[in-house]
Amino acid sequence: MKIDDIILFEVRAARSESPSSRTRQALPLALYPHVEHPAPPNKPDASFIRALYVEIQTDAGVSGLFGPIERDQAFIIAQQLRPFLLGRDALGTELLFDLMLRLHRHGRSGLFMTAISALDCALWDLKGKAWNQPVYRLLGGPTRPAVPAYASMLGYSIEPDAAAATAKGFQAQGYAAQKWFFRYGPGEGAEGMAKNLAMAQAVRAAVGPHYPLMFDAYMSWTLPYATQMVQALEPLNPTWMEEPLPPERVSEFARLRQASRVPLATGEHIYTRWQAKELLVNGAVDYLQNDPDWTGGITELVKIAALASAFEVPLIAHGHSLLPALHVAGSQSPAAVPMVEFLIYHQPNKQFFHNPSYTPENGEVKLPDLPGLGIVLDEAKIEQRETIAF
Repeated sequence: MKIDDIILFEVRAARSESPSSRTRQALPLALYPHVEHPAPPNKPDASFIRALYVEIQTDAGVSGLFGPIERDQAFIIAQQLRPFLLGRDALGTELLFDLMLRLHRHGRSGLFMTAISALDCALWDLKGKAWNQPVYRLLGGPTRPAVPAYASMLGYSIEPDAAAATAKGFQAQGYAAQKWFFRYGPGEGAEGMAKNLAMAQAVRAAVGPHYPLMFDAYMSWTLPYATQMVQALEPLNPTWMEEPLPPERVSEFARLRQASRVPLATGEHIYTRWQAKELLVNGAVDYLQNDPDWTGGITELVKIAALASAFEVPLIAHGHSLLPALHVAGSQSPAAVPMVEFLIYHQPNKQFFHNPSYTPENGEVKLPDLPGLGIVLDEAKIEQRETIAF
């Protein structure tokens, strides 16, 4: 079964109502208070819901689909990876991953690796459809019928009273854990730190002393600032503090981990098993969070899960698009991959064009029973479809 073509296309639909206001998280660029971020992450389009997909077609009529993806990924796929993959064996995911990894001298991390990841996920969707099985079965699962999902609260108000009420509401819905996002970093000084702590204290008071509660700083702190913050958070007993520093600063992570009792997590913005290994062998993290959309796809995330389990460090599969992470989690021991992330505010948009969509029930997401990843586009929702060419 040979790769016949790789198509990139965007689907669009007009919004029936304007998107609700969103509270942003801390940003690394905010160290400079007078510099405006040109494109804050996760900012929704006010007029349209749009989503970009990659489809791999074969000479046997079987295809694989993955998305939504980002335009940067699509550009690299179109310019670099599509010509390289045409005519190759579509079912040889291990070979294709290794070929793509070796293709470009700057291709082992960053945007190039996110493009490889998107294609790898589409190839696994294709393989599942070719063999008429969900991907988790091809990976050795299922290990359970549903995977716990923690409520990731990016976008919700972080004003203490509002955050407390929201946290209590999602706890009542059955989510067994929540993650809240700090807004402030070194650029906002002591006042910002006090606001961070006020939000964290309010949420902890709302959900009780033993409910698993995590916090995220999106790589936006310095080591001295992060040290003050994690030490101040100790009485709140966080399950983890996520991305207090950029993840490539492995020695700083190790020093921060020694500075307090708060467990540390990172991995969403690292690539391949080799970068994960550096965090593990240096004792820098308590949790890994690699995302199959970015870290190297399903092919690589399975290897990272095995590596992490050897160090007895849980992998919490980051769920930017949910389904690849869900399939990997559903194929692994709950001790190795205990849960996945569910972005409460953003997943409805990410899955807007999908039927079925996958959402937690009583805090768990059921494994798909469709072949492949389980992504099926709902044609009734698509008002425009455009093939993307660069």
